[in-house]
Amino acid sequence: MSYKDQIDLQKLPRHIAVIMDGNGRWAKGKGKLRVFGHHNGVLSVRDVVEAAGELGVEYLTLYTFSAENWNRPKLEVTAIMELLISTLNKEIAKLMNNNVRLNAIGDLSKLPGKCHRELLAAIEKTSVNTGLVLTLALSYSSRDEIVHAAQQLAAKVQSGELQPQDINEQLFEDNLYTGGMPNPELLIRTSGEYRISNYLLWQIAYAELYFTQKLWPDFRREDLFEAILDYQKRERRFGKTSEQVN
Repeated sequence: MSYKDQIDLQKLPRHIAVIMDGNGRWAKGKGKLRVFGHHNGVLSVRDVVEAAGELGVEYLTLYTFSAENWNRPKLEVTAIMELLISTLNKEIAKLMNNNVRLNAIGDLSKLPGKCHRELLAAIEKTSVNTGLVLTLALSYSSRDEIVHAAQQLAAKVQSGELQPQDINEQLFEDNLYTGGMPNPELLIRTSGEYRISNYLLWQIAYAELYFTQKLWPDFRREDLFEAILDYQKRERRFGKTSEQVN
């Protein structure tokens, strides 16, 4: 029996977040340049997006490019940005056919002009879709996101629109880039690393963490199904006892 056949569709995580790690090491292991790994990583993205949509997962958020990634060699950064543009152009028809709505979070103003325009155009075009919400975390830093939310609230206090005592968890959460989205219940990281890497730090407070040794270009739909199945076998207590949950 396949992993997919064992999944309880009534107990799917509404929101899955993924740290897509290992493209560079995958390419290096094949004697290729790092960008070769990024190109092959796109195939994994396509497979995982389709698989999540088929199951009925509502939100999928992919750590596509971190704020720290700008410090990588210029040639690699340029190649990644060009790959993003070409991928958006190639995949837009498939997103429309699969009813996928594209979204992006992060400091998008730092993206190159053409890349930024293509991204916003794709987001606008898919805004009519009602299926899976695919969010790309681009130029993203969770700490920056939290600081930005604090600044937003501080400005409202300063203007008299808000009182300090009115600030609570929900209001803070509403001012994050992910405001309006449910928090991830499952976080997947590939490549055998056991770090969060400044990704959705607030949002994953109660997420189940799943780590796999597979490098991202080798991660496919069956691997996603396996991760979801593992998630469904866990007991999510949120600070309560097993007896209280059951």
